Amino acid sequence: MTAAAQPRLLPALRQALRTRHLSPRTEKQYVQWVRRFVRFHGVRHPLDLGEAEVRDFLTDLAVRGRVSASTQNQALSALTFLYRQVLGRPLAWLTDVVHAKPSQRVPVVLTANEVRRVLAELEGVPRLVALLLYGGGLRLMEGVGLRVYDLDFGRGHITVRSGKGDRDRHTTLPDVVVEPLQEHLENVRAGWMRDRRADPPVGTPLPGAIERKYPRAGAEWGWQWVFPAARTCRDGAGRRWRHHLHPSAVQRPVRAAVLRAGLTKRASCHTFRHSFATHLLLGGCESRTVQELLGHASLVTTETYLHVLNRKLGVRSPADSLGL
Repeated sequence: MTAAAQPRLLPALRQALRTRHLSPRTEKQYVQWVRRFVRFHGVRHPLDLGEAEVRDFLTDLAVRGRVSASTQNQALSALTFLYRQVLGRPLAWLTDVVHAKPSQRVPVVLTANEVRRVLAELEGVPRLVALLLYGGGLRLMEGVGLRVYDLDFGRGHITVRSGKGDRDRHTTLPDVVVEPLQEHLENVRAGWMRDRRADPPVGTPLPGAIERKYPRAGAEWGWQWVFPAARTCRDGAGRRWRHHLHPSAVQRPVRAAVLRAGLTKRASCHTFRHSFATHLLLGGCESRTVQELLGHASLVTTETYLHVLNRKLGVRSPADSLGL
C-alpha cells in the first residue's frame, strides 16, 4: 500500500477507541503501545507489518525489556485492537511468542493503626481523598473524579460511575468524612460561582455525549467536581475548562505521609483500597459484599485478600508452641 493510501494511524486509533467508549487511560496506553510497535520496526506502517512482526515485538518485550506478563498482555491487546478495529485486518493466532512469566503478588495491606498513622500525617484535600479511598475502597482515579451528585449524604453512600470495565457501583460514604467533606464542598461551591461569573466563564467537562444532549448540564451544581483542579485550561476554541484534581496531587502527599509515619511497607494510594477490603473481611463481611463494594468482576479477584488473613486461614506458626 502506498503512503498516500495508508490511513493516518493515531487519529484513526483514537477515534475507534472513543467510539467504543473506552477510558482515556486505555486510550493513552494503547496509543503509546502502537507508537512503540511502529518505532521498533523502523517507523513502518502497521499495514506493511504482520503477525511475524507483532510476535517479534512481544518477544522482545519479554526477553530484552523484561516486562511483566500483564504489561505484555496489554501490548498484545493494543495491537489486536489496532489490527481488528482500525485496520480491518485481524491478527491470526500468534505462535512461538516468548511470554513473560506470570507473577502472583500478595497485596500490600496496612493495619488499622498504620492507616491511622498515615492519615494523621495528611491534611486538607489529600487527607479527604485518602479517607474516601480507605473508607469506600475507591481507586485513586475514582476518588479524584467524583462529582457532587455522586455523594449521597442522606443514605451514606457513594456512586462510582464508569469504574473499571465501565461499570457503575455503590460503596460506603464513611461517617467520619461527612462533616469535613461538607465544609470542603462549601468552598468548592464558592469557587464554582466565581467560575460562572468569570469572563469568559469556566466550564466543567462532561462525560460522553452529555454536553451535546444537555447543553446546560455543565452549569448545574451536581455536575461539578468534588475535587476540582486549582488551575484552568483552554481548548482549541479558546474555551476555559476546570478539570478534576490531578492524581499526583494526592500521590505525592500520601507517599510523604507514609515516610513520615515511619512505615516500612511500600504503601501507596491503592494500598488504602486493599486495606479497605481486608479489614472488611477481618470484620466478618461476606466476600460477595466486598466484591460488590470494590466493583470486581470476579469473586476470585476479591478472594486474593484472603491470602493476607492469617485468622481466616486458621494457621498458627509452630514456633509459637516452643515456649521460647
